[in-house]
Amino acid sequence: MNWIFGNNINTDLITPGRYNITTDAKELSKIAFIEHRPEFAKTVKKGDFIIAGNNFGCGSSRETAVTALKACGIKAVIAKSFARIFYRNCIDQGLLSILAPTDNINENDKLKIDIEKQLVLNITKKKEIKAVIPPLMIKLYESSGIIPYLKKNGLGSLKKLFEI
Repeated sequence: MNWIFGNNINTDLITPGRYNITTDAKELSKIAFIEHRPEFAKTVKKGDFIIAGNNFGCGSSRETAVTALKACGIKAVIAKSFARIFYRNCIDQGLLSILAPTDNINENDKLKIDIEKQLVLNITKKKEIKAVIPPLMIKLYESSGIIPYLKKNGLGSLKKLFEI
């Protein structure tokens, strides 16, 4: 399933401050969009996509917004643009965030991501959507984030990571 959102979805809509009292990913998943889309946390499924307009993740530098979405099982956030710090938090935590035109993606469209070809495949509409997925995003997505990457590869691997 695709969860369709518009422009300027801020981190307070994703994890509202008054509920944001833990860093436990499982608990954060229960409050994702609790005030904006109350059904989200109860019905989101592993592998679902978030489809958004411009400036997704604006507002505070709240890392819990990314943690909550990842813990909900969101496969990727596909948006026209992202707020810079939210996008950086996605990279750090290994949540695949894809820049692509989203106007023609509907809630029930079946999607597939071709990371290698930089495409969002809309299986339902038989369309290929050009996407932007930077190499650093891919590497940390494949590692589940920067901390798991460093645990596996060591601190000395940072230079190699940024040479991608």
